[in-house]
Amino acid sequence: MDLATLTQTITFFALAAAVIIAALGVVLLDNVVYSAFLLGGVFLSIAGLYILMNADFVSAAQILIYVGAVNVLILFAIMLVNKRETYTPVPGRWLRQGGAAVVSLGVFALLTKMILQTPWQLSSVPPTPDSITTIGQHFFSDFLLPFELASVLLLMALIGAVVLARRELVLEPEPILGEEVVPPLELPERPREPVALSEK
Repeated sequence: MDLATLTQTITFFALAAAVIIAALGVVLLDNVVYSAFLLGGVFLSIAGLYILMNADFVSAAQILIYVGAVNVLILFAIMLVNKRETYTPVPGRWLRQGGAAVVSLGVFALLTKMILQTPWQLSSVPPTPDSITTIGQHFFSDFLLPFELASVLLLMALIGAVVLARRELVLEPEPILGEEVVPPLELPERPREPVALSEK
């Protein structure tokens, strides 16, 4: 084994370990902000794996789209939502965690079986001269519908983040003689800011 192969092998296992550790942190940590940052680490590690497979365009798209757009959108949605409700222990949480663990182990077993049964030797296939042109042709021919559905999904996520982060202003009624003033209703996760009528 020469130095280049050894370096590539060490880099592969380091990136694979980073993906697994960061993914476990995403699902196991209680702090949502830390989970979102670790999700960015997962995306960056996967981009490094793409570079090892000589998929330079896919790696750049991974960084630009998932790290630069999707992960930043998730962080904005988490940080802009003014949620002050304290978390309380959920009854039967161990049962849900056990079910999620069983499903995760089943998916892991299926993926492991697929990896072991897939023939990975592609020596007979000539290398593609221009991967960007080939990916573009597939995007706008064979995978046009999934490509457009993904863009619609991202648009829906952006609209949802804007709706969740929006603060609604409630007009405070002027007191009338002999009438009890009822304070406006407030949601515990989004406290509303009262505005006096004289300021409008």
